[in-house]
Amino acid sequence: MNAAVLHRFGAPPQFQSFPDPVPIDGEAVVRVRAASLKPVDKQLADGTHFASPHTFPRVCGVDGVGVLDDGTRVFFGGSRAPYGAMAERTVAPRHFCFSLPDEIDDATAAALPNPGVSAWLSLTWRGRLTQGETLLVLGATGTTGRLAVQLAKILGAGRIVAAGRNQSVLDALQADATIRLDRPRDELIAAFKRHGHYDLIIDYVWNGPTEALLAALTRDEFIAARSEIRLIQIGESAGAQIALSAAALRSVPLTIRGTAGMPPPDVLKAAFETVMDHAARGNLRIETERLPLAGVEQAWQRDSQDRRIVFEP
Repeated sequence: MNAAVLHRFGAPPQFQSFPDPVPIDGEAVVRVRAASLKPVDKQLADGTHFASPHTFPRVCGVDGVGVLDDGTRVFFGGSRAPYGAMAERTVAPRHFCFSLPDEIDDATAAALPNPGVSAWLSLTWRGRLTQGETLLVLGATGTTGRLAVQLAKILGAGRIVAAGRNQSVLDALQADATIRLDRPRDELIAAFKRHGHYDLIIDYVWNGPTEALLAALTRDEFIAARSEIRLIQIGESAGAQIALSAAALRSVPLTIRGTAGMPPPDVLKAAFETVMDHAARGNLRIETERLPLAGVEQAWQRDSQDRRIVFEP
């Protein structure tokens, strides 16, 4: 079969022949129809993700859309190494194969679940967003950030503050307030302060913007504690490290949590079904660009934040 094959860290995968997968107990063979290119795919291939592979060669792609032997169209993930989603065929755990609504095309079905489910779980399972709360999305102009804003509206957030670098995307989000992240640190701190108290912060950027936010939240006096501020750390598009002062955690009721890996299967399944149901009803949108898998090496390095690339074998 043909596949996007990675031979070493830091180099794009090559479109070439790879041995066909043979399933073991609990697995299904999937004939792949579409697989999206996501930041996590690039991080894994660069060796910068905590789950980056240790052996080569291997096929790229953490999830995709395909058809099982019985004809069922599914979204799948969790392919056993060295297989992946960017191939003509792969293997996936049967419990990680979810049937798809007929109303959703292959490209959308491949592009939406990973960022959509991630955003939903960050808002609900990890962030515990409730109706009426104020949400700040750091990195709202990326694919997952845009979906987080859409889902927060569905969940009934009282106020949404969207922070990002692309002004045209910020305007299109129709958030209650926006903050440009590409400004001097002092101005950014002032902007975070100006928009008041945040109940939940979804952070896709980390590094400098998060340091500015923490500086804005930190108090220099004893004050009565308000409701907890919950910061969910998800991405690191601005950098992998921050400088964290003790005062940031002691002067305000701030809790920093990560995404904590994969949720329990029942939580993941319910999140997937909810996100896809909203998509089928037209409540969620994601922009895609369909490309043949044969062009994976050329497309791998492209900056396509305005839409998600979807490879078709």
